[in-house]
Amino acid sequence: MVTEIIQTTPESEIVSTRVFNFSKELVFRSWSDPNHLKNWWGPVGFTNTFQEFDFRVGGKWRFIMHGPDKGNYANECEFIKIDAPSLIAWKRYSKPLFQILATFDFISENQTKLTFKMLFDTAEECSN
Repeated sequence: MVTEIIQTTPESEIVSTRVFNFSKELVFRSWSDPNHLKNWWGPVGFTNTFQEFDFRVGGKWRFIMHGPDKGNYANECEFIKIDAPSLIAWKRYSKPLFQILATFDFISENQTKLTFKMLFDTAEECSN
């Protein structure tokens, strides 16, 4: 079942931005190709085991993040919008519940601005 991207307020979002010295297409590929994504996804020190990565609207992304503290964190998501090479959005089905909206903006031939938003239903959920 495809889900719409939720409408939020600044109080119910966590937003990060970063500029990469690579083309928009290359940055997008590092997010959309599981062979690249599994190598860097998550906090420093974490590794990943991808069980499923069906990169299409309605496709599932299931993986386990292995923490440096030896913890294993199961994640289940569904891609809800893909607009290559500009946008990827997904919904988490594992807690905490939120949506991700990643946008890739052209700055120059070899510079791309990534905006990463975690979208929560309420400000209270965002602050927990």
